[in-house]
Amino acid sequence: MTTRYAALLRGINVGGKKKVPMAGLRAVLADLGYSDIATYLQSGNAVFSGPAGGERTLAAAIEEALEQTFGFRVDTLVRGGAYLRDVADACPFPADTLQGKQLHVTFLSERIAPERLASVDAAALLPEEFRLGDRALYLYTPDGLGRSKLAEVLARPSLFKGVVATSRNWNTVVKLVEMTRD
Repeated sequence: MTTRYAALLRGINVGGKKKVPMAGLRAVLADLGYSDIATYLQSGNAVFSGPAGGERTLAAAIEEALEQTFGFRVDTLVRGGAYLRDVADACPFPADTLQGKQLHVTFLSERIAPERLASVDAAALLPEEFRLGDRALYLYTPDGLGRSKLAEVLARPSLFKGVVATSRNWNTVVKLVEMTRD
């Protein structure tokens, strides 16, 4: 039995560093035996069908293949379509009334305890807000992520030490949900 997944690559094709062409990514996934492969944008989003279960195992295989192919490590998260639908459904912000650039999801490699974020002075960052979900952090940034003070604070290495984190805007989240429907 196969499942639809999204592979979320962290930090590629930004500022000319860690270049991973989408055709190359599709080839890597095909070489791993996955099927029904498609990429979305140039920022490291791919969907594919693969064996059920084992998101971490799939991510590790993709990371290894990317390193062998491109010569550098690319942190990768793999999430099943059902999980992505759950993330979209659990959004604590009014996604229907916001622009895609105002709402982001930071996908996390594991669940984190709310105490990890206790040092963030949420009141000082208003109107920007965040909410912790299941291996996901929802960010509301009215002026976009690029000028966000919240994003700066959340980029502190101590907050997510040992956790892979990669963000996608809401439009991308919605598109990945559509692309991973069985």
